[in-house]
Amino acid sequence: MVTPAPAPASLVLVRHGESVGNLAAARAEREGAEVVGIDTRDADTPLSDRGREQAQALGVWLGALPADERPEVVWCSPYLRTRQTAAAALEAAGLDVPVRLDERLRDRELGVLDRLTRVGVEARHPQEAERRRLLGKMYHRPPGGESWADVALRLRSVLRDLAEREDGRRVLVVAHDAVVMLLRYVLEAMDEDQLMAIVRERSVRNASVTRLDRVDDAWLLTAFDEVGHLAALDAAVTEHEGTDDAGA
Repeated sequence: MVTPAPAPASLVLVRHGESVGNLAAARAEREGAEVVGIDTRDADTPLSDRGREQAQALGVWLGALPADERPEVVWCSPYLRTRQTAAAALEAAGLDVPVRLDERLRDRELGVLDRLTRVGVEARHPQEAERRRLLGKMYHRPPGGESWADVALRLRSVLRDLAEREDGRRVLVVAHDAVVMLLRYVLEAMDEDQLMAIVRERSVRNASVTRLDRVDDAWLLTAFDEVGHLAALDAAVTEHEGTDDAGA
C-alpha cells in the first residue's frame, strides 16, 4: 500500500479586501496619471472602508460553515491589507486559530515600476514597456522586481512547508490576486497558456474565495473567485487589477 504524500486536506485561498491602494490605483488610471498617489509603502497599505466590510462578510461566511469545513489554521501574507483581512474575518467568524505570517505569500514586487500606472510605465520606462510586451506577464522581470515565474518559484517553496506542517488540516490562505492565480498554476500543474487564458478573462476579486481540495493525491478546484458571501451581506463586490497588471 502506497502512503499518500503529506498535504493539507483543503486550501481556501482568499484575496485581501479592497485596499486604499486599489482605490488610488483605479483613480490614477481613470485620470491618466503616471503615478499612483499613495504615501505608504506597498507592505503598509491598509484596507479601505469597503475592504473592511468585505473582510467581515468573509468572516460571517466562515463562521457559518459546518465545523468540519472551517479552517484550522491561517497562512497569511505579512502585508497590512492581508493581515487586516484575516484578523477581521476571524473575529467576525468567532474563530480562534493559529495565524502564520509568511513573506513568501507577499504580493509581486514591481521594482522600478512600483507605483506607476500603464501610462507612467510607457512614459518613464518605454524600454521596459517594450520588454514587457515581448516577454509577457509570465517572464517579464522589471529591474529590482519579480516576474510571475519568480513568484511561482517562492510559492513552490511555501507549498512544501505547508505540506509538511499542515498535513491533513484545512488551511485558509490570505494573500493577493497574483498569488491566488499562481497557487492555482502550481497546484493544478498548468502551463503558461492555461494560466494566461484565465488571467485574460478575469482578475481575482477582493475578498473572494477560491478552494482546492486534496483528492486521491491530487488537487481538485472546487471554487474559484466566489463572492456570493459578499452579496449575501450586501458587501460591495470589487475588482481591481492593480498597477502594471500586477494584481495588487
